[in-house]
Amino acid sequence: MRVHFIAIGGAAMHNLAIALHLKGYEVSGSDDAIYEPSRTRLAKHGLLPDADGWRPELLNDKIDAVILGMHARADNPELLKAQSLGLKIYSYPEYVYEQARNKKRVVIGGSHGKTTITSMILHVLNYYQKDFDYLVGAQIAGFENMVRLSDAPVIVIEGDEYLASPIDRRPKFHLYKAHVGVISGVAWDHINVFPTFDSYKAQFSKFIDTLERNGTLIYCAEDEVLKKIVAQHTSRNDVRKIPYETPLYEIREGKTYLVTAGKEVGLEVFGKHNLQNLTAARLVCAQLDVSEEDFYAAIASFSGAAKRLEKLGETAHKAVFKDFAHSPSKLKATVEAVKSQYPQRSLIACIELHTFSSLNENFLNEYSGTFNGADFAVVYIDQKTFEQKKLKPFNGEDVMKAFGNKNLLFYDNPEKLKRYIESFEISDCNLLMMSSGTFGSIDLVTLANSFLYR
Repeated sequence: MRVHFIAIGGAAMHNLAIALHLKGYEVSGSDDAIYEPSRTRLAKHGLLPDADGWRPELLNDKIDAVILGMHARADNPELLKAQSLGLKIYSYPEYVYEQARNKKRVVIGGSHGKTTITSMILHVLNYYQKDFDYLVGAQIAGFENMVRLSDAPVIVIEGDEYLASPIDRRPKFHLYKAHVGVISGVAWDHINVFPTFDSYKAQFSKFIDTLERNGTLIYCAEDEVLKKIVAQHTSRNDVRKIPYETPLYEIREGKTYLVTAGKEVGLEVFGKHNLQNLTAARLVCAQLDVSEEDFYAAIASFSGAAKRLEKLGETAHKAVFKDFAHSPSKLKATVEAVKSQYPQRSLIACIELHTFSSLNENFLNEYSGTFNGADFAVVYIDQKTFEQKKLKPFNGEDVMKAFGNKNLLFYDNPEKLKRYIESFEISDCNLLMMSSGTFGSIDLVTLANSFLYR
C-alpha cells in the first residue's frame, strides 16, 4: 500500500504515518512547516520530507490513499492534484476507521479528560501484556508512539470532537463507530466551529447515535449537562448506558488513596477529575475482560500522560506542574486539583490563552470565576497568536474583567512573566503552568528549577 500524507507534521498525522510505516506501508508526506518533536520522530523512521512546502508532483495514480490533515486548507495544491487524479482521500479518523473495521472499537470522548482516560486504559492493558491497537493524544510512559495499528482484536481511540479535515466538517469522534463509547463531560469549546453551546452539545448526542448496535455508553453522571443529554437521548434504546461518579478517596501528606472494597490503593495521580477519569477507565477495562482487582493493581503505577498535571520538579515544600488545560472547565478543575492535594501551600496558577476559543472576545467571559481557587492568578497571552489566528486582540483590563478576579495579573511579555515567577520567596508554594502553547518559548524545566531552588 502506498499512502501520502498532506500535512504530515501534525501530532496525530505524524504518529499515524509512523504506525503505517511500521506496518509495512510505503509512506510519503509533506508540510509547509514541521516542528519538534514531529521532525525528529519522522527523521528517525526515514519519513521526513526532503524540504518544507507543498509538492503536487509527489501525487500520482499509483498512490492508494491520501490522508488529509486539518492543518491543510481546502485549496491546498496537493489536495487539488489528488482530487484531479481521482485518488481516494481520507481524513485521519476516516483512515483509522478503515484500519479498525474488524476490531472492537473503544472511543473516549468528552470536553476534558479524554487523553487521561485513554492513557489509563492503555497503561492497564499494557501492564497485562494484552494485544491492542490505540490512538492517543499524548506521549505515555512505556509507549514509543502515540498510534499503533496491527492485527490486534481491539483498538482504543481518543475521540476528539474537532473537525475531521478541511473538506470533512464532521467531528472526528463521529467517524469511529464505537462499540464502547465514553463521554467524560461536556463544557463548551471550539467556538470557531460550534458558535453556540447548543450546537456544541449536539455533537455528543450525535456521538451516541454513531455507536454500533447493542453498544455501550459510559458517561459521567456528575456532569449535569451530560446527564441531561443522555436522559433526553431516547432514539437508541439498544445502547447500554453506564453512569459513573467520583469514587471514595482520601488525601494524606500530598498523596491520594482510593478507598475500595475495604482496602486502599495509593495513586500517583490526583484531583477529583482524575479520579472520575480512573473510574471511566475501570469500566472500559471491565468491557475488555480486566477484573476490578486487576485494574486497581495496575493503575497504582500510572503516573499520568505528558502535559497532564505533569510534575516538573519537587522539593519538601514546593512542586511545579505543567498541564494542557486551556478551556474554562479544564482550568477550574486543574487549579482545584492542585489546591486540594496541597491545601497547606500557596498556589501560583498561570494560564496562557492560546486557542481560538480562549482568544475570542465572545467566549472570554466563560472564564469567569475559574481562577478563584488560586492564591496568585496569572494570565499570559502572546500577542503574535492574535495575528496568527486573525483574531481581534484584547488587553489586560479585558482579561481581568472577564475572569472576575481583581487580583489577577496579566502579561504579554515572556521575560516579564518569567521574572515575576522567579521573584517568589514564599516557602510553601506550588507553581502550575497551564497551556496548549509554549509561553513564548519559555523553558519550563529551567523555570521550574529556578522556582524550586532559589
